[in-house]
Amino acid sequence: MKIITTPMCEEIVRLAGITDYTVNKFPDEEDGDLAIVLSESKVEMNSLAIKINTPSQIFESIKEVSKLTGSELSDDEIIEFFSDYELCRKYLNSHPTHDIDVKVYSEFLKDIVNDIGFNIVSDNFKHVIYPDYLKYKVTEEDNLVEIPSHNDISKNPFKKAELRYAILENLI
Repeated sequence: MKIITTPMCEEIVRLAGITDYTVNKFPDEEDGDLAIVLSESKVEMNSLAIKINTPSQIFESIKEVSKLTGSELSDDEIIEFFSDYELCRKYLNSHPTHDIDVKVYSEFLKDIVNDIGFNIVSDNFKHVIYPDYLKYKVTEEDNLVEIPSHNDISKNPFKKAELRYAILENLI
């Protein structure tokens, strides 16, 4: 099977144990059997869509992709990948609650904000959390929290999660 993956999913593919794959930001430009892409991506070829915004999504994505190898990774093997990432380990199985009301721009950030335990509201919020690509669409002026999206951020899902969670933990 010829696997094509996007740059944002490559680390998951590699950790899952797949060694023979092609990386292309536009998988449909390649001749392949399966594309491994982020869930919000649209491709015409047969694809496996994964989410990698939260530690539990990273875990589940590695697990799912490893099934393609014929030798699915065990939970313990996957947890080993988290060993160097303190915040990812912290939020992998822990879902605290914080009495902090926030407004969130963007679906992918809602996953992270829910995971960190904030309340998503539309009114009477303490902070406005938005991805960098929506900077000019945010109408609020105070207590703004910009989160790096896909540009100018590591493609490593653990490093990306660590950065985003660290920014949000500063609000606690």
